[in-house]
Amino acid sequence: MEVERIVKANDREYNEKFQYADNRIHTSKYNILTFLPINLFEQFQRVANAYFLFLLILQLIPEISSLTWFTTIVPLVLVITMTAVKDATDDYFRHKSDNQVNNRQSEVIIDSKLQNEKWMNVKVGDIVKLENNQFVAADLLLLSSSEPHGLCYIETAELDGETNLKVRHALSVTSELGADISRLARFDGIVVCEAPNNKLDKFTGVLSWKDSKHSLDNQKIILRGCILRNTSWCFGMVIFAGPDTKLMQNSGKTKFKRTSIDRLMNTLVLWIFGFLVCLGIILAIGNSIWENQVGGQFRTFLFWSEGEKNSVFSGFLTFWSYIIILNTVVPISLYVSVEVIRLGHSYFINWDRKMYYSGKATPAEARTTTLNEELGQIEYIFSDKTGTLTQNIMTFKKCSINGKIYGEVHDDVECKKEITKKKESVDFSVKSQAKRTFQLFDHSLMESIKLGDPQVHEFLRLLALCHTVMSEENNTGQLIYQVQSPDEGALVTAARNFGFIFKSRTPETITIEELGTLVTYQLLAFLDFNNIRKRMSVIVRNPAGQIKLYSKGADTILFEKLHPSNEGLLSLTSDHLSEFAGEGLRTLAIAYRELDDKYFQEWHKMLEDANAAMDKRDERISGLYEEIESDLMLLGATAIEDKLQEGVIETVTSLSLANIKIWILTGDKQETAINIGYACNMLTDDMNDVFVISGNTAVEVREELRKAKENLFGQNRSFSNGHVVSENKQQLELDSVVEETITGDYALVINGHSLAHALESDVKKDLLELACLCKTVVCCRVTPLQKAQVVELVKKHRNAVTLAIGDGANDVSMIKSAHIGIGISGQEGLQAVLASDYSFAQFRYLQRLLLVHGRWSYFRMCKFLCYFFYKNFAFTLVHFWFGFFCGFSAQTVYDQWFITLFNIVYTSLPVLAMGIFDQDVSDQNSMDCPQLYEPGQLNLLFNKRKFFICVAHGIYTSLVLFFIPFGAFYNMVGEDGQHVADYQSFAVTMATSLVIVVSVQIALDTSYWTVINHVFIWGSIATYFSILFAMHSNGIYEVFPNQFPFVGNAWHSLNQKCIWLIILLTTVASVIPVVTFRFLKMHLYPSLSDQIRWWQKAQKKAKPTSRRRPQTRRSSSRRSGYSFAHQEGYGELITSGKNMRVKNPPPTSGLEKTLYNSTSWIENLCKKTTNTVNSFSQDKAVKL
Repeated sequence: MEVERIVKANDREYNEKFQYADNRIHTSKYNILTFLPINLFEQFQRVANAYFLFLLILQLIPEISSLTWFTTIVPLVLVITMTAVKDATDDYFRHKSDNQVNNRQSEVIIDSKLQNEKWMNVKVGDIVKLENNQFVAADLLLLSSSEPHGLCYIETAELDGETNLKVRHALSVTSELGADISRLARFDGIVVCEAPNNKLDKFTGVLSWKDSKHSLDNQKIILRGCILRNTSWCFGMVIFAGPDTKLMQNSGKTKFKRTSIDRLMNTLVLWIFGFLVCLGIILAIGNSIWENQVGGQFRTFLFWSEGEKNSVFSGFLTFWSYIIILNTVVPISLYVSVEVIRLGHSYFINWDRKMYYSGKATPAEARTTTLNEELGQIEYIFSDKTGTLTQNIMTFKKCSINGKIYGEVHDDVECKKEITKKKESVDFSVKSQAKRTFQLFDHSLMESIKLGDPQVHEFLRLLALCHTVMSEENNTGQLIYQVQSPDEGALVTAARNFGFIFKSRTPETITIEELGTLVTYQLLAFLDFNNIRKRMSVIVRNPAGQIKLYSKGADTILFEKLHPSNEGLLSLTSDHLSEFAGEGLRTLAIAYRELDDKYFQEWHKMLEDANAAMDKRDERISGLYEEIESDLMLLGATAIEDKLQEGVIETVTSLSLANIKIWILTGDKQETAINIGYACNMLTDDMNDVFVISGNTAVEVREELRKAKENLFGQNRSFSNGHVVSENKQQLELDSVVEETITGDYALVINGHSLAHALESDVKKDLLELACLCKTVVCCRVTPLQKAQVVELVKKHRNAVTLAIGDGANDVSMIKSAHIGIGISGQEGLQAVLASDYSFAQFRYLQRLLLVHGRWSYFRMCKFLCYFFYKNFAFTLVHFWFGFFCGFSAQTVYDQWFITLFNIVYTSLPVLAMGIFDQDVSDQNSMDCPQLYEPGQLNLLFNKRKFFICVAHGIYTSLVLFFIPFGAFYNMVGEDGQHVADYQSFAVTMATSLVIVVSVQIALDTSYWTVINHVFIWGSIATYFSILFAMHSNGIYEVFPNQFPFVGNAWHSLNQKCIWLIILLTTVASVIPVVTFRFLKMHLYPSLSDQIRWWQKAQKKAKPTSRRRPQTRRSSSRRSGYSFAHQEGYGELITSGKNMRVKNPPPTSGLEKTLYNSTSWIENLCKKTTNTVNSFSQDKAVKL
């Protein structure tokens, strides 16, 4: 096992001796050589296939075979071939997608030249060139970039779900290499680093070059799955490739997924085999007794010359003969039919136009055909946030300035109304630098700007000055903003559209255009954002010489810093903020302060001293920030919409009504995750409590969980202190009665570093118990591996069917772990789709997939199985009853051609039609009434109880089928006075009765009639009679005299009226109890689907109106809607000038010195970034 990795740059020969993995990825299961053995091995792991193989071997032994071998081998080969073809097709598409990724092009330095190379041919130690907006091909050590000081910007949404840009920087010694290919080709540094692992936030290593060593950390590494942003080019050295990359290490193993019905059928097959053995033993004992007492007399009567036959050995042979005859209780056609039905359901998903997204021309796709019915049994959904629930688009929606809300649309009577297409948006086209996609429907803000409202101007000026955005002009002269977080982009763009345009910046100045006039402000200080301060401020001097501090941040923090004179405005703005939060908008409070020149000089001197201090430096700086950010004057607040995907709220509401619990698992910040939870109604202000678990140690987490449970249950219920009291697995199985005692709605929010402790064996019981009692669970700052661990925890200990849905590479392990994995065809990358079982383009399609396709698939499969077991018990057990009247000789009741064709021809198509097309209620009613989904979750439609009912029904029918004809034939003569009680006539009568009875039964079972159902059901009866008369004809007897001995029997028997009366009596006796029971049940105890079906019939003549559930929003909320996807350290980058292309920076005066000591900005950024990247280390808790 690899302990450490040694990589030499530009030396493939040196690196090859370590046999590191290349950059090729494999998600496929087979290749040409391994397909047949592995696939056959997998198929014969299915109990039924092994059982049929065993039967086939028995049938090849002539002493015990009462049926020809082809009755088993033909369907067995058919099933195995069909499954193999399906598996091969699935794997072909995996190979195709693998090839698509592996054949992407990248530029690699080979033989001192930059050459195009496929991703799969990139080796460890190669130097790769990346360009802006390109995916990173492997885990790279950053060597140099187009940005000053070797900086580059990356987007890590595929890894951790965060949309804000991260900064990476090269070592100063390698950043000097620049884009000089000859120097890069001569670079021969050796990297010694950690072995491949799945920790996204940690990297340790050392670069040895030119007789010196340089330490490496996570800030020097760019991971596969990231995208290069706002950086023209960069060069990197491959450290980990292919399966060794941190992205692939987090993807988890592909698991062989099987549905709960599959597992139940395996159990039932074993039970049925045990039942057959019992029947075989009874008949074998009967045969031994009969041979002993009666068999000798028969031999004398028949003049057999054989000696005395051993009755025990005869019974032994009879046992195996009956095992062969009775094996049709579970015919192999069952498995063929199951596969065909699943295939049909998959095509229905693929063809569903209501799940087709025209925006990207993307249809829904069932990437597997084996899990459809499990879609109807989901209890838990684990959803990613970024790109799954949201669109990754931030838009400025509203603001409150000086106590007035802008951005709302009012009609004549001042009532809020929904924005419609008829309402004209504000026309920004007159502004040359306005962004065309920006829309606002409230004209009053533009009017206030034109009227020169000083508060409005100051508000927009603040938005244009207080940020970390960088600007540049493209070839057409259009202003392009490089934003570190989408929130800042939305705010600066809004100010730009209203005439306050951020133009450019240097480390000492900010230039903006205010309503057509260029104004340059001196940047005196930048008070950077961090997760504790939850605010950022700039101190600027305007051309008039006034010094002002502009600040924006969380309302909960900023309101404490306000001057007492703001009390009235504070109350009004608080109400506005509550209203914005109630609408699910992300809010920031906006404030400013005018500073006295002398006071600022003194404060700045103290700040310089604090920066130079050796001890308590951070505390002193923080104190000075607190001091100057006081007595602020409130300007107002902003409200940004983190745009949800269309239909998310409706989908979440509908799935909640279906009793499905939705958990959000995201790598994003806690505030952002909570805000989205409120935006899509997973969290509501009506909830009794929202528990936040954010402890940094196992003890703290255990205590927080204990307090939350005490709060939930009240003090009267005692709990263990978190230690495991019993090893019994049932300790983790939660009692449903306990859940029912919980009154009210609760939610749980837990951080990644807390989750790491909570997933430890002695705490996870408490975590699971609390989480499962909450209506909503939000896990933020979680790694891909933790997502999978949460899914596994619920899967294992709740025994519930789980579904995971995501769009990025960080969701792959979760998608693979859940029973059902769904990939969203997102903005970037296809990793989630490639690993998924189903894929579509929008989260809203999940509602239709589960409530319509999932429910129908489960309903159809259960109905199919119930009917199939019924008809085969009815068909097969007749042999058992006949055994008592044929000397237990293993003679079959029916002609063997009937036995062969019964399941393949006579009854296969009607049951397939029911299994593929049947539906109890329409798709619209399935969507409108989510409660219909509950039977699947409770597994009510097919379980062990249902199976025994089907078996009992089949046994009753077999008794009727055998004994009514037997009794009628006992002393019966035909109309011509001749007897009709011969074996062949009896066989034809029973076979005809059986076909008619099972056809009538399926007609009763069918809820939704189509032309296909009619053709298949009545066509099967017609087919039976046509084949019957053909096989009993003279012509076929003359060709195959040994195979078709029943010559003319069908004509003879079915010409008798009494035979038809027997068939009618048998059919009525079989069906009447079922009809009576169903009639009484439907009228006395109707199910929800029964009631809706009646309603459907009543509404059939009148065209039903399609009803959409309104998107429910809360009118107000007293919570903070603060959320700001920003990273600490960018202020320091700006004031240091390290990220600016300035050839001749102007000299700085004493006042214009940068805020920090510029020599240490990289070290500060490293230290601070560690606090904001995912803190997921299992062995060390990082305090956020």
